[in-house]
Amino acid sequence: MKRIGRRPADADLSVRLGPISLKNPIVAASGTFGYGSEFAAIAPAESLGAVTVKSLAHFAHDGNVPLRTTEASGGGMLNSVGLAGPGVAAWIVEELPRLEASGATIFVSIWGRTIEDYAAAAAPLQALGRRIAAIEVNLSCPNLGGHEIFAQSCELTRSTIAACADSGPVPIFAKLTAQVSDIVSIARSALDGGASGLTLINTLPGLMIDTRTRRPKLGAGGGGLSGAPIHAVALRTVRDVAAALPGVPIIGTGGVNRAEHAAAMMLAGASAVGVGTATFANPRATTVIREELARWCGRNGVTNVSEIIGGLQWPT
Repeated sequence: MKRIGRRPADADLSVRLGPISLKNPIVAASGTFGYGSEFAAIAPAESLGAVTVKSLAHFAHDGNVPLRTTEASGGGMLNSVGLAGPGVAAWIVEELPRLEASGATIFVSIWGRTIEDYAAAAAPLQALGRRIAAIEVNLSCPNLGGHEIFAQSCELTRSTIAACADSGPVPIFAKLTAQVSDIVSIARSALDGGASGLTLINTLPGLMIDTRTRRPKLGAGGGGLSGAPIHAVALRTVRDVAAALPGVPIIGTGGVNRAEHAAAMMLAGASAVGVGTATFANPRATTVIREELARWCGRNGVTNVSEIIGGLQWPT
């Protein structure tokens, strides 16, 4: 019989994310934690399960024109940063050593406009071997003009993941979108291509309008909606994929800003939980949610947080 009211220190927060061991399930989501070192003084990267660095291409990219972020209805955020970054080679030289020195578990997000772009970004990261823990292949960013969302095609998803996985031993996670008619088929295609797991979900397309100027609030027009408004969508996506593909390692991401949200993601079937937009409101959000999750376990008699993964009682 489980004891209620355990002290937070009693809760074991370690989890397995496929082939990867994490000290806790809280993962800083790509694009929201910079390259890790920026948050060192207030939310130490080494205290988290993992840090996913901002998406990188094999080339430097300036991103979209400003304004790049704005508040959205319902407590969300709309962004159209456009995957700005220095490129993989520059990141390896300039940023990776500092993040390594912190002791963080490092996930690296990559993007491209073609399968060849993705492969070119993955190859030098695969060559790093154990210096990084995983490569997250961002197949689902809605903020690139003229760029097909790869995660809306089973064949593009499978082929792109295969191209990234073939060049080395580093585990691959496919970041997918809920903006599809059959998420399970897309998820299965990613796994068939060699993905070790999935990140569910990315932002969803949205628009905010300045009624005074009669123009979009963001410089590029539309953007990706994140935060509280997409939490329920993310939960349903995680649940549907986990139910159809039992045991698949999932990082559940979308609208997580407190411990109860993280616990819900894990009950739905996620092994780890991405925290993103909450960091813009509170730069310590990842650390706070990790601490709150320990207390949640104590209040609910959970000895090891892994116990709750997939524990959702679905109506029959």
